[in-house]
Amino acid sequence: MTTLVLTAIGDDREGLVSALSGAVAEHGGNWLDSQFARLAGKFSGVVLVELDPARADDLGRAIVSLLDTVGWRVEITPVQEPMPAGVHAPSTAAPMRLHLVGQDRPGMVREVSSTLAAQHVTIDEFRSWTSAAPEGGGVLFEVDAVVRLGEGAQEGDLRDALETIAAELMVDLDLEAARVETGARG
Repeated sequence: MTTLVLTAIGDDREGLVSALSGAVAEHGGNWLDSQFARLAGKFSGVVLVELDPARADDLGRAIVSLLDTVGWRVEITPVQEPMPAGVHAPSTAAPMRLHLVGQDRPGMVREVSSTLAAQHVTIDEFRSWTSAAPEGGGVLFEVDAVVRLGEGAQEGDLRDALETIAAELMVDLDLEAARVETGARG
């Protein structure tokens, strides 16, 4: 079997996920995992698909044709097995959920992500957004992430580093064990 990562972005319109999943199914593909989001009138997604290698090119042409008709950009990337030299295996450490909320200001994602990188943390999921603070209190910035400690990293060191930037940024921070989902997704 061949595994492909499909990434697509374009103007938001009804039925795009349905059309994409239909093309995958018509070519004998198995939709393993996906994430989609709507941002500023654009809709983007990443899909992990598994299928017979003999059908991969046909699926790629069908998806490009389908999405091109609605003005979407698409990229199809084969997953390399085994991982190429220089690429490290994903962390097997238990996942932790990171939640941060505070007044928005430029550079907050950089502060959080550089702290995670300095602590050798792998990001499994990362979502950030802004919203109006209650009672006209400005704009709130919020992060919800699932992270894993890298080799040699310690939870206490990560917690200390995050608490330091939380104090500097004046944000509330929670770091706790994440619930592990079981069963297939998609």
